[in-house]
Amino acid sequence: EANEDDDPMDNSEREGSEPESMYIACYHLPVILTRDPGSSEWTACWSESLIAKSEMHGVSSTRKTTWLGTVSNIPVQALRDPKEREAIRKVLEPMDCIPIFFEEEHLLDLMYLGFCKQVLWPSFHNVDLLELATNGWGQRQKSMGTSDHVEACRLAAAEAHARKRAGSVSQEPIKQVQSDWDQSRLDSWWQAYIKVNQRFSEVVAQLVSGGDAVWVHDYHLALLPRMLREMRKETDVVTDAKKAPLSSIDESAAEEDAKDLVRPVRMVFFIHVPFPTSQVFRELEHGEALLEGILHADVVGFHAFDHARHFLNAAKRILGLKYESLAGGLIGVRHRGTKILVTVSNVSVETDIIDALLVFPSVEEESAMLKKKHEGRSIIAAIDVAQRLSGVSLKLLAFERLLTDYPVWQSKIVLLQRCLIPATRRVDEADTLREVRLLVQRIQARFGHNVIDYEEQVGSVLPIDQRLAIWTTSHVVMHTPIREGLNLCPLEYVYARKEPATPGIVIASEFSAVSAILNGALRVNPFDIKMCVTSMDYALSMSAGERDARRGRDIDFVSSCPSGLWTRNVLRDLNDATDQSTRTEAVGDGSPDSILAREIELGLEKLELPSLEHAYKTSKKRVIFIDFNGTLVVKEPAGKYLKREILGTSGFKPSQLTTLALSRLCADPKNTVYVVSGDSQQNLEMAVGNIPGLGLAASNGACFAHPGGAERVWKYLDFGVDWNAVKIVAMPIISKFTARTNGSFVKLTHSSIGWSYYSCDPEWGSLQASHLVTELGEALRSFDVRFVALKGILEVVPKKLHKGHIVKQILEEEQKKSAVDFVLCMGDDISDEKMFSSVINFASVSDERNSYAFNVAVGKKPTKASFFVEDASEVSNVLVALSGDVRLFERQASYDGSRASQEGFFS
Repeated sequence: EANEDDDPMDNSEREGSEPESMYIACYHLPVILTRDPGSSEWTACWSESLIAKSEMHGVSSTRKTTWLGTVSNIPVQALRDPKEREAIRKVLEPMDCIPIFFEEEHLLDLMYLGFCKQVLWPSFHNVDLLELATNGWGQRQKSMGTSDHVEACRLAAAEAHARKRAGSVSQEPIKQVQSDWDQSRLDSWWQAYIKVNQRFSEVVAQLVSGGDAVWVHDYHLALLPRMLREMRKETDVVTDAKKAPLSSIDESAAEEDAKDLVRPVRMVFFIHVPFPTSQVFRELEHGEALLEGILHADVVGFHAFDHARHFLNAAKRILGLKYESLAGGLIGVRHRGTKILVTVSNVSVETDIIDALLVFPSVEEESAMLKKKHEGRSIIAAIDVAQRLSGVSLKLLAFERLLTDYPVWQSKIVLLQRCLIPATRRVDEADTLREVRLLVQRIQARFGHNVIDYEEQVGSVLPIDQRLAIWTTSHVVMHTPIREGLNLCPLEYVYARKEPATPGIVIASEFSAVSAILNGALRVNPFDIKMCVTSMDYALSMSAGERDARRGRDIDFVSSCPSGLWTRNVLRDLNDATDQSTRTEAVGDGSPDSILAREIELGLEKLELPSLEHAYKTSKKRVIFIDFNGTLVVKEPAGKYLKREILGTSGFKPSQLTTLALSRLCADPKNTVYVVSGDSQQNLEMAVGNIPGLGLAASNGACFAHPGGAERVWKYLDFGVDWNAVKIVAMPIISKFTARTNGSFVKLTHSSIGWSYYSCDPEWGSLQASHLVTELGEALRSFDVRFVALKGILEVVPKKLHKGHIVKQILEEEQKKSAVDFVLCMGDDISDEKMFSSVINFASVSDERNSYAFNVAVGKKPTKASFFVEDASEVSNVLVALSGDVRLFERQASYDGSRASQEGFFS
């Protein structure tokens, strides 16, 4: 198994050379520069950023890594002075950072505040350009005293800093004005965008050599990949009028070693914001050029499969490109005679930094102050940028409704809302702040000032010590954007509330990328005010046990995927994309679900409970087999959650009624009851091990414990497979797919290796699983193993292992004791079909004339079972009815809220 400290792109051993260098190109260098007023000396440190140098698993320790970008928040006069520029270069040199300066003062403003923030940012967040033109989102600049959009942003930023120095935020109402959106201004913005990208590509081209890795970050530099390849003459350029080269090649600068020109650089382009639907993207006048630029990278990365799917659709509809499935679980777009890989990967917080800061005096003091300020109240916290897409107004409307509909909370809770003002979309921010201030004033006027703690702060981020103080004080975090890429604040909150702290609850918008990461969060639609109100009430009144369980679903991922490890995973994909010895090839479409496909669905009968009860009551020796996941406990549909929820016995147990019914059945001396599961021994014992007299079979029957005795005695079956050798071969492959497939995880049992994609995006998880089967099949060809594809789980098991073995063995053992005249077997997926087969074989050779065998499938599907019930809740109804306890039946009817529906089933 590979060492996590190994560089995934280190080819030095194979090629007899030093590892290639890596260059990280980003519009803003991830550094903070400060100048001492007295000595005029510059100092620099790393900022909070995914792309800043990381001490945990960082690749910069194994290869030369250089960051390139502009420096922000520097006075204009400092950037004009050549001596100051040189001083900045020197202070950044030890950090391996190269600042890029521009002679034209307003070029960056036109490019960043203009094209990036007024055109690309709303478009990438799926804001229709026609909507921009009609309602003036972020475009109404007349109220700022100027008709120039960029100048208005500059003036507004100065105004924001002046208000901060004055120590207050203006409460003056903002006048409503008409839109003055003018599309003709896009020409100057677009030209500025081209010039900035060209300057970046020139700097990078002078530094890189063939084989080096270049990682380009975000939409600000979408043209850089194509421009860089043009400058290095790595690609043929289409030169017709519509697809003219985006940069002119300077012959003197292009004189490079011929060897380097033959060997191209390896390039990743990663987009950290959402990618719009193809319909919205097609509205961009220069959308085709942007796509062409991005598709000159070798790997295009996203944080969510939704964003990747939109990108693929845009490439297909705008450029006529087709995408295909590739071996290794990746997606490839064929362009320029090669394949560009499209990947999805995620990243968490820097846990070492958070651990260090949690004990800082400033954090503890601020936390204590907040607790004292809001003593006796539960805190709902929120930190948002004051822009309309952050959904702050919708959140306040939901909070107002909560206080109205649930008066009990009026004296018990407080909404701690912090609004950040980055001054990058100032009119959007002004409109948002006008709405937010109005709502805050209205809520406070009605319910009192203590129900909201509202503050505004200039800047794009709240200092981490202040954030941690808020997180450690808050009971709930409410994150309700209506469009958003990756925001790490909710993950930071989950980690800040790790043990021994009491767990907190995240309420996350279903439109945010983080909702696909945090499975323990309560997902809401911010536009559905009633849903938000219900979720807030539920979060505030949630039991400690459920809070802890929800934290348990997320803490492993949040704690174990810092930016350094994420970087290694992305570079591994880049290596797969560019290493000719492992070049991925196209494979046919496929799905594990195809194993269950049938041309004709068998006609199943609905289980008639009176017939089952009659057979049960008239029999003398009964054996009952019940599957766990999807049978004893309700299994959520595979497409409901995009990341791991607590599956099977790893987190939740059967309902109390089901447990009581099982206890009654096990207490009957005529009954022998087994729960047969594919889960591990430990998890199965945690879920149902407390039921006396219940037999357990875990790992698909590889280990089992008979009923009876004060302590369970587990026995293990040997199928002649060297399982340690299988793991050595299989785990590196499965780990690679797990890193690529957010929400997937590995399940190790006594005699199986399971890869669960149950909580992934359905399309993405199924696609990855189909490729994992192919890759594992080749690697494990010499072992006596097979693959079992279940609902959202792919398992590697010994060829001879299946649930039918343990069912057959138990039936034969019980038959030797006394004649078995009643068998009931219930299961929901393909692994349970072997149990049904064993029951059928047993019944066919039974000498008992009045014997009964019931194979019951959960859900109507092609199966060997003779009967079916609709879902796991009906399994519970069956067990309650067979237990014969009328009180349980009455409680079941009350629990379901409708006795009539129960009578309909039992009639």
